[in-house]
Amino acid sequence: MTMKRSLKDAIVGFSLLGGLIVFSGSILWLRDFRISSGTWKLSANFDNARGLAVGSPVTFKGIHVGTIEKISFTPEYIQAKMNITNRDLLLFKPTYAKVVSRSLLGGDIEVSLVSKGKSIKDFSALPTDQNCPNETIVCQDEIIKGYKVESISSLTEELNQILSQAEEQEIIHRMVNSIEQFDRTQENLDELIELSKEEIIRAKPIIIEMQKTMLHINNILETIDNPETLENITITADSIRSITQKIDTLSTDLSDLINNEEFTNAIKNAAIGIGKLFNDIYP
Repeated sequence: MTMKRSLKDAIVGFSLLGGLIVFSGSILWLRDFRISSGTWKLSANFDNARGLAVGSPVTFKGIHVGTIEKISFTPEYIQAKMNITNRDLLLFKPTYAKVVSRSLLGGDIEVSLVSKGKSIKDFSALPTDQNCPNETIVCQDEIIKGYKVESISSLTEELNQILSQAEEQEIIHRMVNSIEQFDRTQENLDELIELSKEEIIRAKPIIIEMQKTMLHINNILETIDNPETLENITITADSIRSITQKIDTLSTDLSDLINNEEFTNAIKNAAIGIGKLFNDIYP
C-alpha cells in the first residue's frame, strides 16, 4: 500500500514538473527566445542614434529579425548591440544599419539592416559557423557601419546644406541668369504674337472675299441641285443639240449647192445679166 502511494505521488510530481517545463518553454517562446532556434549577435556604430533605445526592433526588408540588446556610448560613436533571432539570416556585404522612423513626422524608432551585396544561390555558410566567410556575409559579433535617423528635422538639415553648397557653387546665380533668359524669350514670343496679329488683320479682307465667293458657290450649287433647274438645263441642252444638228444639215446642203456646176453657172449668168442691165440703165 505504501509503495503504491509513493508511485502515485511520483507520477503526480513528474506531471507537475512537466507542466511547469512546458509553461516555461511557452513563455520563452512568446518572448522570442526559442530554445532550439539559436541567436547571434551583431553590433553597429552610429554617429547619431537619436531615439534609439534598448528593446527597439531590428528589421530586414520590413521583417522583424531581432531587438536592440545594449547601447554603449563612446566619444567617437554610439554602439548598439543587436540580438538577431534568425540564425539563418544572411546579410551579403556590403551591409549597413540604418536608424529609421516609421513615419516622417516621427514615432517609433527601429534599426533597419540593409544588404547591398549580391546574394549567392545555395550559399551554405551561416553567421554562427566557426569558419564564417566574413568577406562575403556578416558574421557573429561583427561590427557594421550605422547611419542616423531620417526625419523631417534631418531632411531640413540636409536641405540647408544643399542650399549652402548652392551658394558656394553660384548655382543661384545661374538660376537668375536662366530666369533672365526666360524673360528675354518671353519678350520675343510677345513680339512674334503681335506680328501674327498684324498679319491676320492684313489677311482679313482676303478672308472676307473668300467667304463671299464660297457663299456664291454655295448658292450656285444649291440652284443646280434644284430639280426644276436641272430639268431646264436638260431641255436647253436638248435644244442646243437640235440646233446644232440643223446647222450641220444646212451646211451640208449649202456645200452641195456650191459644188453643183449648173447652179454655179446659173448664178454667174444671173450676175452677168444684172451687170449688163445696169450698164444699159446707167451708160
